[in-house]
Amino acid sequence: MIWVILTVLGLCAGSFVNALVWRLRQQELLAQNKGVRSKNYGKKSLIHNSSFSILSGRSQCPHCHRELAAKDLVPVLSWLFLRGKCRYCNRPISIQYPVVELTTAAIFNISYAYWPGGVYGVGDWVILITWLVTSVGLLALLIYDLKWMLLPNKIIYPTLAIAVTGRLIYLVSFESDLEPAIAEWALSVLIASGIFWLIFTMSSGKWIGYGDVRLGLITGTILADPLLSLMMIFVASVLGTLVALPALAAGRKRIGSHIPFGPFLITATAIVLIVGQAPIDWYKRLLE
Repeated sequence: MIWVILTVLGLCAGSFVNALVWRLRQQELLAQNKGVRSKNYGKKSLIHNSSFSILSGRSQCPHCHRELAAKDLVPVLSWLFLRGKCRYCNRPISIQYPVVELTTAAIFNISYAYWPGGVYGVGDWVILITWLVTSVGLLALLIYDLKWMLLPNKIIYPTLAIAVTGRLIYLVSFESDLEPAIAEWALSVLIASGIFWLIFTMSSGKWIGYGDVRLGLITGTILADPLLSLMMIFVASVLGTLVALPALAAGRKRIGSHIPFGPFLITATAIVLIVGQAPIDWYKRLLE
């Protein structure tokens, strides 16, 4: 039953991620006075910002802006049933929507299945649930950064608040040795965020964006271990290199081209969180 629950929650969370990313982008366009036009609202009219509210806005087609019915909002199944097209304007709906929904469901299930040490007590559930909720915000950041090379504060700060709140609840309620745990958490954040702050400062923002500095506050809190944060940065660098080199070789990128680093940091955080402790424990045993 837990697998069914996680799958349903993951699909719904993925649907929320898609809506969040799209609505925030529309809000940004409106703020830049570019506007969003729709045939349903007249050629000269602009859709009001409230149409894209995260809390009160209604789901709509990204092309014709027709409000979608409940039958159009079933994760994955609606997209398949409609053959990837809007019911009203017949224009294609990006495959991003089902892919993100399935990815989020996979993250939820994989995290539960391979959670370090297993999920047995209440404390384990607190940390796991904190990660699952935080992963929704991180996935939204990953998509936004990939598409528009930006890590919006409207996603970063709520995600950080969730991560910090979950970590504090765990420490206060279930950690017997509180001071060392807080010190490890602080050092983890210092590494995950501080290194990028130094790079940002030294390069005057030319090598890396300040969004990555803020993102480090989240990843450092999630990992809450300085060694894991160091490993996260290493894995992210390897992933970035593996993606950049073929692009350079194929001529799609040039030396000095901007590549969003946030997706690599987020992916590396998920990898290290689930499997990172094992190699660290193995290395420690070698030193004993």
